[in-house]
Amino acid sequence: MGPLFGAVVARALDEWWEGLGRPDPYIVVEAGAGTGTLARDVLAAAPECGPALRYVLVERSGALRERQAARLPLELPSLVLGPAGAGDEDGEAAHGSGQLATSLAGFPGQRFTGVVLANELLDNLPFVLVERRGHAWSEVRVGWGVGGAEEVLVPAAPDLATEAERLAPAAPEGGRVPLQHEAARWLRGAVSALERGRLVVVDYADASASLAARPWLDWVRTYRGHSRGGHPLDDPGGQDVTCEVAVDQLAHSRVPDCDGSQAAFLAAHGIEELAAAARAGWQAGAAKGDLAALRHKSRIGEAAALLDPAGLGGFRVLEWVIGSL
Repeated sequence: MGPLFGAVVARALDEWWEGLGRPDPYIVVEAGAGTGTLARDVLAAAPECGPALRYVLVERSGALRERQAARLPLELPSLVLGPAGAGDEDGEAAHGSGQLATSLAGFPGQRFTGVVLANELLDNLPFVLVERRGHAWSEVRVGWGVGGAEEVLVPAAPDLATEAERLAPAAPEGGRVPLQHEAARWLRGAVSALERGRLVVVDYADASASLAARPWLDWVRTYRGHSRGGHPLDDPGGQDVTCEVAVDQLAHSRVPDCDGSQAAFLAAHGIEELAAAARAGWQAGAAKGDLAALRHKSRIGEAAALLDPAGLGGFRVLEWVIGSL
């Protein structure tokens, strides 16, 4: 994908900034920021909140944090967030003109006013897998046999069995449910980090009962090199293992204030206007075929992909509003 998604997110950040009363500093934390692609695209869009914007890329991987520096200028955490936000000593987040960005291994060290973004993060967090066996539940664990990694079913602990029964009481024989304790724990931590603002999660998502009725390999998916991988137990460490997010399990911690499709979210924040401008630019420059015209053409294709209900447009966008706006 190109920079269009980031441009729409920048518009959303401006809208939320206005709703918060234009706070300065306005701290935006991107959790699971990877190599910084989304951050780069958001900042390149030059949002109106820029003079107050303090963009914090949170990424646990040191190797990925090193790659972020090649994509965008990063400042010292203490310059962007103040000593307390950087996890050092008491102090306030920095004020001043000009958007600033920094990178941390975890959330800032103080509560803040702003936004937490998590784009395709929760589907990567570990989960417990349980399976209906008659009137009971078994936990699906992983063992090591002659042929390599293999499934091992053991009776589920009473608390896991009770939880699975509550979430999917009508699960068919062999139906499986992910118990996403780590995602719920992350949600509680993200909410507690915000003094005022909004938590926004973008991911493939469903409900536990629906997941139990679907083949489990439909919602536990693997990826390698931007393409679908093999069985989750194939090549341990050589492919990403992801799991659709069970919204009802997150709601057990806190019910989202907004829950809709990515297509609806992008439409609400101006993607059609940006796509229309790209179509006009392509029509005006198609005969030249220069780089500017080709960028417009690429943006048209990106808009279609982001809005496709059978593809990226089918992602769910969950929003939690924290404090008074």
